[in-house]
Amino acid sequence: MKKISIIAVIALFSVAVFADETNSTPEQAEAKYTAAIEGRTADILKILALTDSAKSAKVHDIIITQYRALNAWHNKNDAKLRAVKADTNATAQIRVSLKALHEKFLGALAENLSPDQIEAVKDKLTYGKVQFTFNGYMTAYPNLAADHQAEILRLLKEAREEAMDGGSSEEKTAVFQRYKGKINNYLSKQGIRAVKKMPAVAAGSNSPAK
Repeated sequence: MKKISIIAVIALFSVAVFADETNSTPEQAEAKYTAAIEGRTADILKILALTDSAKSAKVHDIIITQYRALNAWHNKNDAKLRAVKADTNATAQIRVSLKALHEKFLGALAENLSPDQIEAVKDKLTYGKVQFTFNGYMTAYPNLAADHQAEILRLLKEAREEAMDGGSSEEKTAVFQRYKGKINNYLSKQGIRAVKKMPAVAAGSNSPAK
């Protein structure tokens, strides 16, 4: 009997997985998506460690609702955004409704969570990229003044606000990469040079973030 190479086995497995995904029914796809967002929401609630079961249930529903709202928004608008990518005004107009979803979500969280707890939710939704990237800058630029550190943190939190609404982990990572460019330009204008190489932005989860 001929031996099957590891590459061949991987190829066969990939084909099988792809076939399974493409042949799944709408009901199966929905069940898989529901399980995914329930798992992510459970991870967030674990971090929050809420002792009030009623409040925990409310926060659970708020987060699940936001996941579904973002999923619906991206399914409806991502193709439109790609079509008008070079038109800043058109892109901004499409994103108005996304900003409304963002503000509604934060407003609902604010009715049930403290500012620190909301920060924790934001960090969990963006894979902790703010702190990871900030630590990277502290390593690469160990002698930064307090005001420079504050500006870097401000820009990273601004990136987090945008990345929270991303349709995938890759999109969220791309937002932070773009803001790293802004931070690097800021430091360059201040005449500040890196002492060490910056680590790459942590990619976070490879699963869809919607």
